Amino acid sequence: LEILVTVLNENDNDPVFAQPNLSRTVPEDTKVNATIVVRDELSATDADLDTIYYELTTTVQDTDGYFAIRGVNNPEIYLQKALDFDKFNLAVLLLYARDRPVGSPEPSRTATATISIAVEQSDTRPPWFRPCTLLHTDNSACISSPYSGRVNISEMATEPLVLEPGPIYAADPDYTMNDRIVYSIVGGNKDNVFSVDADTGNLTMNKVVTSPDSFLLQVMATQASNRRKYSVATVEIKVINKSLHPPYFGKRIYNGTVFVGLPRGSFVYQAGDPSTPLVITAMDEDFPDV
Repeated sequence: LEILVTVLNENDNDPVFAQPNLSRTVPEDTKVNATIVVRDELSATDADLDTIYYELTTTVQDTDGYFAIRGVNNPEIYLQKALDFDKFNLAVLLLYARDRPVGSPEPSRTATATISIAVEQSDTRPPWFRPCTLLHTDNSACISSPYSGRVNISEMATEPLVLEPGPIYAADPDYTMNDRIVYSIVGGNKDNVFSVDADTGNLTMNKVVTSPDSFLLQVMATQASNRRKYSVATVEIKVINKSLHPPYFGKRIYNGTVFVGLPRGSFVYQAGDPSTPLVITAMDEDFPDV
């Protein structure tokens, strides 16, 4: 007697990931749609030979939507949205492998793989002159005010010039890279009167100024490792006569008169002359015409 026995496959095995824990480092400037983890490293196997269905989720706040899988049966992870190191630098993804489609009424067996993706800051922004004001909330640009200073006509300054709102200073906003900044004067330096220290940004004089004309210098800050990343700031240097005398008042004591009940903004009058407003004046021998 020949007996034919058919063995039915029971769904008694969970899918298995070859690597349940993976780590990747991704540059911030990675192109959208680029593959982050290839399919072969993420595919799960099932001893029951069932079709595997995949689902990807994220566990870190504000990282949703950046990474995705190619398809429900293709677990290859790719970049779906441009990265920004200032928004987050670590994403932890959970990849689920099921032997039944999501929502299937049949019970399914599941495996989970954890993928940690570290975002590495890239050289995406030029140097910023400080102090500056952020233009956008995403830290993409910072606007600085012009620098200004003064020199005396026909006088050689031996120390670095004092500038407002502070010394010339620029920094790499991609702070984890912190590239060295190189300074140079690229415009407005008539007769080569001024020099800027390439490393410190200190502005000094090469020669005296014999004309009262002001200077409007253009100072460039360049990243040492990438000369295509640069910024330019303006520095206004006013040429003035040297101040040898302090200002002084015309009188040591001024006497005035006010009247009860006058509204705010009313004149104070000279004592003894209620028809003439009290005027306080100062003079300076260095500036007789002012």
